[in-house]
Parts: sequence; C-alpha cells; structure tokens
Amino acid sequence: MTHFKNNIKTLIIAFDGAQLLDITGPYQVLASANEEVGRTVYDLCFASLDGEHTKTSSGLTLLSTPLHDCDPTGFDMVLVVGGDAPDITRAAGSRELQQWLKASYPHVDRMCSVCSGTFALAAAGLLGGARVTTHWRSSRILARKYPDIEVDDDAIYLKSGKVWTSAGVTTGIDMCLAMVAEDVGTQAAMSIARRLVLYAHRPGHQAQFSALLEGQSQTTGPLSETLQWMADNRHKAIAVRDCAKHAVMSERTFHRRFVSEAGMTPAKYLESLRVEAARGLLEQTRSPLKQVAALAGFSNDQHLILVFEKRLGMSPTDYRKLHGRLQGAA
Repeated sequence: MTHFKNNIKTLIIAFDGAQLLDITGPYQVLASANEEVGRTVYDLCFASLDGEHTKTSSGLTLLSTPLHDCDPTGFDMVLVVGGDAPDITRAAGSRELQQWLKASYPHVDRMCSVCSGTFALAAAGLLGGARVTTHWRSSRILARKYPDIEVDDDAIYLKSGKVWTSAGVTTGIDMCLAMVAEDVGTQAAMSIARRLVLYAHRPGHQAQFSALLEGQSQTTGPLSETLQWMADNRHKAIAVRDCAKHAVMSERTFHRRFVSEAGMTPAKYLESLRVEAARGLLEQTRSPLKQVAALAGFSNDQHLILVFEKRLGMSPTDYRKLHGRLQGAA
C-alpha cells in the first residue's frame, strides 16, 4: 500500500456543463473514506473554472471555489471531471486551466480525470507517453488528436505513473475506490462499496461494455449481421476470410469497411469476442484452461494465456482468482 500522509489535499475541478455524477461520485467515495476510518484522509475542495457557481449538464448548480483562488502548489491530488462537447472542449482549451494544471503537476502525487476530463490533462501537455482511457465515444478522437498518448478504449480506469484516468460517469467511482484501497487498504474500499450499495469494486481492466454491443453500435446493414455471425461462431476455427465470405465481400473490401465502421480490424474484433467469452467461462465455471480455450475459440490454452497477458495484464488463472464466482474455482 502507498503510504500517504493524513489530510491528502484533494481538489476536484469542474466547469459549467460538467457531468454531475463525475463530480459527486468521486467526492462521495473520498468523503466516505474519511467516515470509514474516522479521520481526515482526504481534505476535499471543489473548484470551478467558471467561478463560484457551477451549473452542471443536468441543470443542478453547485457552489464552488473559483479556480484562480486555488494555489496550484497546494494540493496532493487533483481530479478534473468531464462533460459533453462543447463544454469540455471549451474547458480543455482554457489557458487558465492549462496553466493551472501545468503549475500543479510537479507538486501532486496524483493527477486524475473522469470521463472526457482526460482531454483537459492532454491539452495541458501532461499525458505524453502515458497510457490512458476515456469515455468510449471520445477515445478515437483523443487518440487522433494526441498521437503521443496511448489510448486504451476498453479499460474503465488506468493508472500510469502519477496519472489516473477513468472511462466516464460511474467509473470515476471505481477509480476512487482503487485510490482508497491504496491509501487505507482494500477492506476500507470494499466496505465503502457496500455502504454505497455498489455491486462490487470493479478492477480497471474491466471492459466498458461488450465487444458485440460496441461493434453493432457502429455498423449497419450486412456488416452488422456479420458481426452477429462472428459472435455466434467465435468458438469455431473461423478466420477473417470466413467472415468476408459471410458478408459477401472480398477479404480486402471487408477489411477496409470493417475498420472504417467498427474502428478496429476484423481479427482484433474476433479476438475481443473470444476474450469476452473466456472471461465469462473463467468467472462462472471451474472448467480447466484447455476447455475454456476451446469453448472460447482459442487454438489452445497457451494462446489464451498470451492474449490475456497482452489484453488484461494478467494470466487467466489470476483473472479467475480475482473474478471467479464459484467458491473453490481454480
């Protein structure tokens, strides 16, 4: 566990048009940590780029401290929340916010964002070489605009050095629970999750949503039908050429159109479907790895292990230990 001093001075920064839950979710988790341990772990402050009143996207207005009244060298942790365009575009482009974040960065232990707040950190030049995430609707825009940043469009939150980023809305809660686990222990984090009636504290590598839903939300016509066919047949030894045949296209045309509409190669999408299937089997069954690999569509258990290490940063066995719902699952 990382040992922080008590009274971790924490600033949550918002702006007019910010998402309400991006603000209140993290704030409540950190405030609950203080209640849980009976002391001030997080000394919380709420500031706004736009003055003393922050009008959120839901229409609710919150009292806030003007950002220009906050000393950028006086905080241990800074968290920038997100919002939809054009509000986040305006905030991220603010010279005042960019300069404040740059001045604060050398002094903080954590520089964080929720949802599209990642754009503000990127605009301030704080994410070069970092591996980050943001809301799935904005991940390609972020990657295109800042090619020096590694954007993971699957994770719900990520830690890269002192930078923490989350995918959006409720994932800010998961990210802050992970911080609480670092600062005061896993038991405290789990107790807070129970108090807030959360299903569980989700780890950062949890997918934002299913691969099938992601693909189908971005494709139309015959290609959408082929995505469903790929999902239905992912346990078989199908390859990209088989998918192209189903879509009644040449392999080259199929690949080009797939990338254009789905935003990834057919091979990566097929692998995503198989990873998703393997995760479900690891969570819900005691089946040995060889059987899991076969049922999910991997060529063998070694292939399954390699893909899990690459995609999730852990072995299938470790994933099952963390997520297995059956007592004694091995």
